[in-house]
Amino acid sequence: MVTILNGLVLSTILFFLGILCIIIRKNLLYVLIGLEIMINSLALALVFIGNYWNQVDGQVMFIFIITIAACEASIGLSFLINIYKYKKTLDIDFLSERKK
Repeated sequence: MVTILNGLVLSTILFFLGILCIIIRKNLLYVLIGLEIMINSLALALVFIGNYWNQVDGQVMFIFIITIAACEASIGLSFLINIYKYKKTLDIDFLSERKK
């Protein structure tokens, strides 16, 4: 049996890995992946908290968050494809310098 403490620790570790991925990586695709990891870790925490209180609200929120994350990923990937199509790179530093 997985306790709420174990679940919240796992969720926290995943959340900080997502933050670390966003901070360290210079590629927009990896930033989007880090954002997805952060969103999913928060959804996982809601499931553990809902399970702890014997409520289905956490699972309902998980489905809602996953739906929104899928929409966010599809929109983000379409932006990335367009950026790569016109700029031929996804490097954040290169793209921010080109705007100046």
